[in-house]
Amino acid sequence: MAVAQMMDSRLRLILDDGIDAASGKQLFKTKGFSNVKIEATADQLFAIATAVAGLQERTLLDIERNDSSNIVQA
Repeated sequence: MAVAQMMDSRLRLILDDGIDAASGKQLFKTKGFSNVKIEATADQLFAIATAVAGLQERTLLDIERNDSSNIVQA
């Protein structure tokens, strides 16, 4: 049987950067934070992300958490 051991977690804020004049497509900017505690809950990350977004000129569109795990045999 294999088990996953979480090794790393990152937080990424997706911000609105307007509309491309030529294509009409949505443009995005991202702000990334590494070394997020793997024990952090979704509520804690949401609170931090919205607090940081309040300091940005751009509007917050999305919040992403990316976790990395090692899979080993138990």
